[in-house]
Amino acid sequence: MVADWLVCANCAGRVSEGRCATCRAQLARQRERGPWEALTGPAGLLALVLALAAIALMVARPA
Repeated sequence: MVADWLVCANCAGRVSEGRCATCRAQLARQRERGPWEALTGPAGLLALVLALAAIALMVARPA
């Protein structure tokens, strides 16, 4: 999903409006990727490591 505040350098409009070909191309790329694309980068990896560490601490902690 494209952030509403992003402004295109070509048409000076919001990218989410898709005024020019560049905006429309960016919107099409965002639709192809889907919402799971955010989980495949460094932030997703960090979140996974932190979640696993939290689970390991909860399991290892005596009752």
